[in-house]
Amino acid sequence: MRGYPLHRVLAHRATLVGQGAVRGALFDFGTYPGLVTGRGRVRGELYRLADAQLLRTLDREEGYHFRRSRGFVTLARGRRVRAWLYRYRGVLPPRAVAIPQGDYRRVRWR
Repeated sequence: MRGYPLHRVLAHRATLVGQGAVRGALFDFGTYPGLVTGRGRVRGELYRLADAQLLRTLDREEGYHFRRSRGFVTLARGRRVRAWLYRYRGVLPPRAVAIPQGDYRRVRWR
């Protein structure tokens, strides 16, 4: 998301489509968030990539704890679109703190 460290990878190589939400749960790992399967809603930003090769760069930046898969994003006006999502895989570490409202900006504003 804008204002966070990994956004530098998207700068000048992707276009912000808008705010969106996905089904799931969000956890704070201390220095970054992680989306996992769950019943809640997680808020974030949807981008259109200028080049599909950027996905490989994002895969490296997200690291081996995150898996890219297709999912549905609900945009602000209710339209649903398919998009790539990064989900945390593996066992949640003890330091992981649930973000009940699914909005990382509420707990870690930059």
